[in-house]
Amino acid sequence: MDSENFSTLQAAADWRRQGHAVALVTVAETWGSSPRPVGAMLCLHEDGRVMGSVSGGCVEDDLIERLRRDGMPAALTTVTYGVTREEAARFGLPCGGTLRLIVEPLTDALWVHEVLDAIAGHQLVMRTIDLNTGAHTLAPARNNDLCGLESGWFRCLFGPRWRLLLIGAGQTSSIAAEIAKALDFHVIVCDPRDEFYRGWSVSSTDLLTIMPDDAVVHIEPDCRTAIVALTHDPKLDDMALLEALKSPAFYVGALGSRENQKNRRERLALFDLATCEINRLYGPVGLRIGSRTPAEIAVSIMAEIISVRNQVTTAVAIGASACIS
Repeated sequence: MDSENFSTLQAAADWRRQGHAVALVTVAETWGSSPRPVGAMLCLHEDGRVMGSVSGGCVEDDLIERLRRDGMPAALTTVTYGVTREEAARFGLPCGGTLRLIVEPLTDALWVHEVLDAIAGHQLVMRTIDLNTGAHTLAPARNNDLCGLESGWFRCLFGPRWRLLLIGAGQTSSIAAEIAKALDFHVIVCDPRDEFYRGWSVSSTDLLTIMPDDAVVHIEPDCRTAIVALTHDPKLDDMALLEALKSPAFYVGALGSRENQKNRRERLALFDLATCEINRLYGPVGLRIGSRTPAEIAVSIMAEIISVRNQVTTAVAIGASACIS
């Protein structure tokens, strides 16, 4: 779940606690180009205030106008925008895109609190809605579950924000952190070397100055965590990898040449790591784009992380899924 959806649910819970009428609007289906993905949410206050986004354009304005004209919806309904090219243009949808939205009154915010508690506990939750009756259920979810609409049912995945732990506070880490922030990752950097961490200046990131293995344990990696070792110091990088490769982190990578990676894997094999755990390592880290400068390396790293997260990567760690379900 991205931070915007988290803020949307938090606002919905707060407004309901204050006694206000609230409606939740969720992107259920898209055709063509769409500015927001399936599962994106908007919370609509009875006075017209909104939190979140389903289009980033005129769709929100139209939803507010509907509220002022018709009042809060009495029951779950669906609404479609952009059926015609003219309507798509009117609502600011690109290239004739179409959105189908679920609009539901939030009469009971209990499930919202349950979802927020699950997120705080780094758990994935699937909410399933019957579009005919408005009934819904919550159940544990897996990392490869997807939001979607099928046969009158809509399934929406909620979970903790994606996180990125960078080992090393050097220039490549600084640039990677800025890119990751733009991609809505919560960025954590670890470096116990004072000559590096004293110069760390990337805003809205968490800085840890403990040893890398302790940092990995400290953040409790989950299936929405990526960990990348970037110090060039085997003593620091390998410490982090020994813990990271045993964790549920969806991506673990390390900077270094192919020869360095071969030597690294031989070193890791001397410790209590299974072969399938060592083979989860992405190294040399990053997509092969001929990167040489710190900025190019940072771009290649973040591109590979996104491709792995989206399950479309062609750069595969050896036996990457052998130990992680």
